[in-house]
Amino acid sequence: MILGFDPGREKCGMAVMSPDSQLYYHQVILASDVPSTIQSLCQRFAIEKVVMGDQTTSKLWKQKLSEILPNSLSIIQVNERYSTLEARDRYWQLYPPQGLTRLIPKGMRTPPRPIDDIVAIVLIERYLNQN
Repeated sequence: MILGFDPGREKCGMAVMSPDSQLYYHQVILASDVPSTIQSLCQRFAIEKVVMGDQTTSKLWKQKLSEILPNSLSIIQVNERYSTLEARDRYWQLYPPQGLTRLIPKGMRTPPRPIDDIVAIVLIERYLNQN
């Protein structure tokens, strides 16, 4: 299993996906909840590696994650450029617009919630496509 992590200052996105791209978990959490959530996910799933973005606060988070995670887990950074734009499009694929929202042109729609978890999914997929 791969843990995807979209680092942020106030909130972070997390996702758990298998190497065959089956999604098991995705959530946006407060940055302060990252340690307990990661420990819980490591107990729930057989996490083998962590894939995280390389932009916003990534150096700080990489250091924090290395303190939280078991030593056997490697932290792999992937290019995070344009991942938010890609995640916005993916949001509407996962949650098709309903009602009047369907009439709004795709480029003008704004997801009704933070999409950091979907960014974490995109980061895992970028890693899988590289390997």
